[in-house]
Amino acid sequence: MCRDRPWLGVLGLDAAIDRRLPRPRERGITMVIDTGLGSVATADMLEIAAPHVDHWKLAFGTSALMPIHVLRHKLELLTEHDILTYPGGTLLEAAVVQQHCRVYMRRARELGFRAVEISDGTISLTAERRHRMIDCAHDAGLVAITEVGKKDPAHQPEARELAEQALKDIEWGAAWVIVEARESGRGVGIYDETGALRGDFLEEIVRQLGDNTNRLIWEAPQKDQQAALVRRFGANVCLGNVAACEVLALEALRSGLRYETLSPIAEQEQAAGHWNPAVPEPPEKPLVEQPSAQPLADLVAARGASSHG
Repeated sequence: MCRDRPWLGVLGLDAAIDRRLPRPRERGITMVIDTGLGSVATADMLEIAAPHVDHWKLAFGTSALMPIHVLRHKLELLTEHDILTYPGGTLLEAAVVQQHCRVYMRRARELGFRAVEISDGTISLTAERRHRMIDCAHDAGLVAITEVGKKDPAHQPEARELAEQALKDIEWGAAWVIVEARESGRGVGIYDETGALRGDFLEEIVRQLGDNTNRLIWEAPQKDQQAALVRRFGANVCLGNVAACEVLALEALRSGLRYETLSPIAEQEQAAGHWNPAVPEPPEKPLVEQPSAQPLADLVAARGASSHG
């Protein structure tokens, strides 16, 4: 148990926080989406929330547009906190339209990225090309993370197609597979046009993936989406596209420290008979003060003196 918790010893809060797997972890990943934070803002965020972040994605093409010294500094900061960093998949898609993926992978490694995202959300890739790109990432010493799904709301694959591609990617060596939802979380993937979870669509993916469902990172930029996925899969579901400023809020949600997830926990505890709001709390036992060592030593000395008198 972490000894520097502000509420250490308040058992209900300790138990809530202990629902989460500790880092480093393969399940329960939180992936931050960075659309343009500077070095200072990144450092500030890491100061308060680094233990709760696993992956850090520099969204779409943002890493190509910032000063190189800023990019390198940010990646160094994140690596110091053992956070896996990668550029957005759209950047790779733009690069491979004109050049071999090996050039991109080498440059990603030189800049200080530790992983890459491989996607075809905008362009089309053959199965053979996608497989080669995963191998290409491994050859460069990078962790391969793939993404399934399309960004265009008008051209969305079926759940079965997403699941089949995810299974192939895992077979080919992808460490995790991201399920596309974009930054909006609307009309893409497992969400409808309003951002609500498409339950049947989600369950079909889960049915196809089986135990490999734990390898999926569900993009969930909205609080209601995060809450729905935590309720469905538990505190240690992998979630992505989380705004940096929302990391602690998400961790509270995961731990059952927000209404959306505390309410069902309280109901379960009451139904199981572990908590009854009608029963008063037992009185707190008073602390029994222990006698100090000095009076005892004085007593021993006094007895010794009397025996010699």
